[in-house]
Parts: sequence; C-alpha cells; structure tokens
Amino acid sequence: MLMKLSEDLLWRGLIKDKTFDDPAFLDAPKKFYWGVDPSSDSLTIGNLAPLLLAKRLAIAGWEAVLLVGGATSLIGDPGGKDAERPLLPREEVQKNAAAIKAQVSRLFSDQQFSLVDNYDWFKDVGYLDFLRDVGKHFSMTELLQREFISERLGESGPGISYAEFSYSLIQGYDFWYLYKNNGVQLQIGGSDQWGNMLSGVSLIRKKEGGEAHALSMPLVVNKATGKKFGKSEAGTIWLDPAKTTETEFRQFWINVDDADVGDFLKVFTFISKEEFDELMGRHASHPENREAQKYLADKVTELVFGDQNQESAREIQKVLTGETPVESLNREMIDKLRSEIPVHTSNGSVVDALVSTGLASSNSEARRLLSSGAVYINGQSTNSEQFHPEDFKNHRLLLRRGKEFRHSAIIEEFDEIGG
Repeated sequence: MLMKLSEDLLWRGLIKDKTFDDPAFLDAPKKFYWGVDPSSDSLTIGNLAPLLLAKRLAIAGWEAVLLVGGATSLIGDPGGKDAERPLLPREEVQKNAAAIKAQVSRLFSDQQFSLVDNYDWFKDVGYLDFLRDVGKHFSMTELLQREFISERLGESGPGISYAEFSYSLIQGYDFWYLYKNNGVQLQIGGSDQWGNMLSGVSLIRKKEGGEAHALSMPLVVNKATGKKFGKSEAGTIWLDPAKTTETEFRQFWINVDDADVGDFLKVFTFISKEEFDELMGRHASHPENREAQKYLADKVTELVFGDQNQESAREIQKVLTGETPVESLNREMIDKLRSEIPVHTSNGSVVDALVSTGLASSNSEARRLLSSGAVYINGQSTNSEQFHPEDFKNHRLLLRRGKEFRHSAIIEEFDEIGG
C-alpha cells in the first residue's frame, strides 16, 4: 500500500525535530529548501542522507530549492565541530561550489528543482545593514543556549570566533531571503543544523510576521562505533569517483554491519516497506549471504554513479573478491580494473611484486606475509616466493594481501607489458 509522505518518513526514521505539531503538515506540498556548504569539491555519503530526504519531498510534490553555500563556506559552520574551521580562499570556494552544483544537479536530474548560491545575495549586503536588519532580532541569551555554541564555550571547550558565532544568523538570513523572494516555507537538514534552522524560522516571524517551518532528520551513525556516518577504515567515502572509486564505494556498502543494514536501506534507498520486510526476512534467515548488503550496495552505487558504472563496480568487485577469475574480464573491464589497483610487470618474483605494488613495505615484510599465509594468487593462498607459469591466466594474475580487496594488484607476464 502506498504510504503518505509523512507516514513514509516516520517509517524510515527520518523525522527528528520539527516546528510543526502534526507530521501530516508534510502531506500538503509547498516549497522547501536544503542547503550544503562547499567546504570540499565533493559531497560525501554523510551529505547524501539529507539530500535524499530532499528528493523524497520532491517526489511527493514539494517544490525543491537546493542551495550551495558560496557565502556561508567563507565563514564555516561550527555545528558538529569541536575546533575552528580554517578559512577557505574565495577562489577555492568558487571551485568547490561549481563541483558540488554539478553533483547535486546529477543526483536530482530526474526531479524539478531550483539551484541557488547564497553568495549571489550576500555579496551586496553591508555589515551595518546586516546588524540592523538581522542582528537586532537575535538575543545573545538565545544564541548562547544553542548546543553547538554552548559546547564550544564550555569550561573545556576550545572557544569560538565571532565569525563562526555569527554563522547561525547568516543561515537564518538565507531562509528569510528564500521565504521573501522564492516563497520557501520549509527548511530541511540534519539534526546538527537544527539551531541554524531555528534562526531562520525566528527571523521570518519577527521580520515578516510570517509562518515558516523546519524539519531535521537524525544524523546517521555507525552503531558499532557510535561515530558520525561517512567514513570508513580507508577514510571518507566521497561521491566523486576520482576520490572514491565506484568499486571502493560499492564495497563500503557491502561491508556494512548487520546491525546497520536495515536502517541504511531505509535512509539511502527508495525501497518500499513491503519489499524491505521481505528482504530483511530473507537476510535474517541467511545473513551469511549478505543479500541486504548487496541490495544496498547495488541501489546506492547506481543512484550515485549510474547503472552502467554500478554493473562495472559489481563485476570488478567479484574479481577482487575471487568470485570471478581475472582472465574472464574483457579489455574494457581490465582497463577499469587498472584504475582501481596497481599493475606490475612480473620478473618472476612474488617478493618483488609485493614491494613494487605497495602491498609490502620491504622484502622482509613480503617474506613474512608469505610465510604467514597472508598472500593470495588468484584467490588461493601461497607461500611461494616465485610465480609459476600456471599462475598466469591469459597472461595476468591477481595478487592480494590479506582479505581486503583494496590490497590487490594485477601482475602481468613480461611479454604482456603495455598490452
């Protein structure tokens, strides 16, 4: 049965704080905005969660305004940070903003939306005008009680600059500006933005006598570590294939813990409740098959990188995990694999190959790995210090250290060099 938007968001656990009493407010589409600061040249999977919340509203008929903070990035949001952010040069912010706008546009390409940059209206705002028109409407007592500010100003806190302290007023101005000029009535974001969103609601009420609302979703966390979502053992998971390859991206989702996979399916895919219940039932019966993780990995990789790249990532992953032999790949897939892992032309020595590809730091470490059974050729453990002719399949083999796919390399026979 098709659920209303409010019912769907409640089922997915996507409603944390709200300024409206009844979630049914969401079932009457109006105009909303979601914003992101281009503090880097790519979004992360942490940014993806609220962006998908925005997409759910758009699918349900809400008009979407997506804001890239070319102005707010020049200050830096103190929310969720325990130290002052370094100030970025204007040129870097512009470069980052262009990259983020391209990513947002691609992820929202199947929906109607408006894309705005708050630098366009802030560049002409004078300091005295801002203090008179905005600053006078905010009580210092109210601002000091905001959680992200009180934590920084506490006895053991690192303190906060006036610039970052003012960030909440700047974001509040954004909401007022979009309310007045674009008819926006709702702002959405992660719960770490709640104080900033309230600034906009308050400013609209005080300046315009108008009614506007805010909705936050819980921050996605890893239950095993309690840490904010978006990082892995290998580092931040980006939505740019130049920073996180499609295969690394897909593998991140494959590695999700059983305790998290149900929540992540609800947040990061558009799976229906009926399909979710069936999938999780099968997963509970045979968790070793990791069917829920595979579904999650397929859907999120396809969403971010497209169907064709998702298929390529899945096939490469099968090779790297030993499910598919390396010799079965066609030329296009081999070239794709080369972009994922190192390539080395063999001189016959396994030790040399391990060191040359960075799988071992020295000859002695390479020999220790071999003696401990931590080196694999085409998925089979080996302790041999020399490759054998039968190891090469169609002139190449897959060398791996340990269980992690990213610790792999392609080894090619000498006569295959450049081929």
